[in-house]
Amino acid sequence: MANIQIGINMEFVRHHDMSFAAGVEKAAALGYQFIEPMVHWGRELLSEAGYFHSISMFDDPRETRELCEKHNVRCSGLSAHTPLCRPDVSVNYLRMAILWAAELNAPVVNTDEGPKPPFTSTEEDHVLMKYTLTHAARAAEKRGICIGLEPHQQYSKSPDGLDRICNLVPSPAIGINFDTGNSYLAGEDPYVWLARCRDRLVHLHAKDITVQHSEAERGKVTGTPVGCACGAGVIDWKEVIKILKPLDRTICFSVECGTIDQAAASLDHLKSLL
Repeated sequence: MANIQIGINMEFVRHHDMSFAAGVEKAAALGYQFIEPMVHWGRELLSEAGYFHSISMFDDPRETRELCEKHNVRCSGLSAHTPLCRPDVSVNYLRMAILWAAELNAPVVNTDEGPKPPFTSTEEDHVLMKYTLTHAARAAEKRGICIGLEPHQQYSKSPDGLDRICNLVPSPAIGINFDTGNSYLAGEDPYVWLARCRDRLVHLHAKDITVQHSEAERGKVTGTPVGCACGAGVIDWKEVIKILKPLDRTICFSVECGTIDQAAASLDHLKSLL
């Protein structure tokens, strides 16, 4: 039977203008035991000033690990989304994220194919993604890290499209970070899709979608940054849990919502079902 954990993506404090450190403290105060930090390269003004939750991979990951230990939380994974179709960006970015994840004891690095270059064909993009993922998988395999490919952009918006990306490189390090909200907004049945890919699942973005959001964008977009509180939208969380129960491993539900109140409500709702 699956061991289902509940975590929170740090975007829940994005609209509260809070720093990563303040967000970790708030997540712990709400009762979360797992968090999913978002990482970036270089220096970013709002993060440096303490108004944004993203953390720089130019900093020492041990300091982030110590901060998490101080507040009794662990990292379920890293949000390291980068355009896989652009190896000039993604090879080094993903490799650094994998090194960071190993230092943090975070088992998963999440990404997607990202926006494609305007001058490449579909076939060229898949060759470029294969090149990027080959480098990333080599680094991940050596450190016991999984790469969670997420349905989020033009090629991963369907089950066949996501499978094609996952199968580009035959590596045990490459799995799926399923996003319930993105799959639903793309016009797919999220439960059928989840059942199809659950054997490759390494992480799950628990994203709910309001009825209003569904009516406005379903079938017109491939994803969305955050959803509403779990239990306040269209996703049937009992069904999601039922699909994953047969798995004999740990899966973290990383809640993706937009506010602190939504994060609190999501935790209460998911805990009541588990």
